[in-house]
Amino acid sequence: MVVTRGDAPMPVDIAALSAAQIRAGIIAGRFSAHDVADAAYAVIATRDTDIHAFLELTPSLAYAAAERVDAAKEAGEELPSLAGVPVAFKDNMNQVGTKTTCGSKMLANYDSLFTATAVERMVDAGALPLGKLNMDEFAFGSSTETSFFGPTHNPWDLERVPGGSSGGSAAAVAGGLATITLGSDTGGSIRQPASFCGIVGYKPTYGLVSRYGIVAFGSSLDQVGPFGKTVEDVALATNALVGRDERDCTSQDCGTDFTANLHAGVRGMRIGVVTSMNDAPGVQPEVVAALHEAVENLKGLGAEVVEVDLPHITAAMSAYYVIGPCEAFSNLSRFDSVRYGYREPGCELLSSQESLSRAVGFGEEAKRRILLGSYLLSSGPYEEYYVPAQKVRTLITRDFVRAFGSVDVIISPTSPRAAFKFGEISDPATMYLSDLFTIAINIAGNGGMSLPVGLGRDTGLPVSVQLIGPQFRDENIFQAAAALETCYRIEHVAPMARPGAVSRVVEPVMTIGSPTPPATMKGGE
Repeated sequence: MVVTRGDAPMPVDIAALSAAQIRAGIIAGRFSAHDVADAAYAVIATRDTDIHAFLELTPSLAYAAAERVDAAKEAGEELPSLAGVPVAFKDNMNQVGTKTTCGSKMLANYDSLFTATAVERMVDAGALPLGKLNMDEFAFGSSTETSFFGPTHNPWDLERVPGGSSGGSAAAVAGGLATITLGSDTGGSIRQPASFCGIVGYKPTYGLVSRYGIVAFGSSLDQVGPFGKTVEDVALATNALVGRDERDCTSQDCGTDFTANLHAGVRGMRIGVVTSMNDAPGVQPEVVAALHEAVENLKGLGAEVVEVDLPHITAAMSAYYVIGPCEAFSNLSRFDSVRYGYREPGCELLSSQESLSRAVGFGEEAKRRILLGSYLLSSGPYEEYYVPAQKVRTLITRDFVRAFGSVDVIISPTSPRAAFKFGEISDPATMYLSDLFTIAINIAGNGGMSLPVGLGRDTGLPVSVQLIGPQFRDENIFQAAAALETCYRIEHVAPMARPGAVSRVVEPVMTIGSPTPPATMKGGE
């Protein structure tokens, strides 16, 4: 969109501008925060009919935030780090003035009574809250197909899923509808959709970001994190998000500036490769090729690549699908149709009202996990499955601690495959394998980032690698990701979001398997 003020046309291309560029443009007077909000909503009106990333738009909140930014600019005040940046939030994050539905019929009419700390901190940093984003119901899924309000479509190919459960958050950035979005990640729900949509997605170390105000799936696994087109955008968002919150006892103090080492390079860094993760069965050849190419690029940038061992990593999936459903069963027990939640009409008894309301209000995947959690926490299965799962969790956590004694970052695939078509995977167990490479990081509590490294030569769709860091040393991830990002000339938004695009045909950008340009291979040396 081109916003016109007087005789001077000022392009505000949401898809093309980074968060830093938007703030700089407002400071320079090239456009206002109000102009940015106008442009963002114009793009949403044009594209989101096809993508269906948004469940709710909040123009009153966005324009109120824009007025604060423009007033601060007019008064000569220093603008906050995300001044005028269009953002949007996964719909499991409470925000006063919005509904928080969690993609479920159960909460379809629930009005937020308070605001999540993560949302609050983004707005305090000057961001413009555009609205709430689609998701798998209660974050149960890997494709955003389980949403009560219908699926979100991948902007790279509308016949394919955007991943999940934060599919709306990923698709909004990839489609050029927002510059930064927030998602939640319990077993890969930020990194996997980021991979499918070809953008950057980051799950912080557990405790770096407050979970207050986020509707819980698995309380010991959930973490809030940002999506962005570039590592720098995600770093700026992370700076705004992190820090101690008295309302969340698991949150930690963090004085790290995640933008500080973005240009430090990786020379001298030790990058770990885990063969047992990278050679798992069912991984598409183009994913393997992407990983090998990324490793070679890191070597070319001066990093030392070494093999590390995570002997219990193969048990992560089994442990997760015991711990996760148990915590989901506990967290979803509050939706009883009495205090809040869908209420089935015409019930004469309180017991039948609660049971019928839950039967009708929850979707199939939610009910599947509730039933599984109920069984696993019953006498007998608890000792047989839940207790061993927690022991496996301890072993996996120790494996990571041991591995990070010798390396700074570990690299792996993000997902075993590129985005799949709607309806292509109907078996729940097969769907769960979408998080094969991401789940262990939630089990252990480490931070992880999905970084796009081009298009697969077989599918023509985005393929990514995952960078994992030691707990509370997430700056290592950003440093390595920013360096690796320089090795790829890729489009960070889907073809439909590029200026002048008339079709969804992918133009030749950086394709997995093609040679890396020598100039970028050296990282600017």
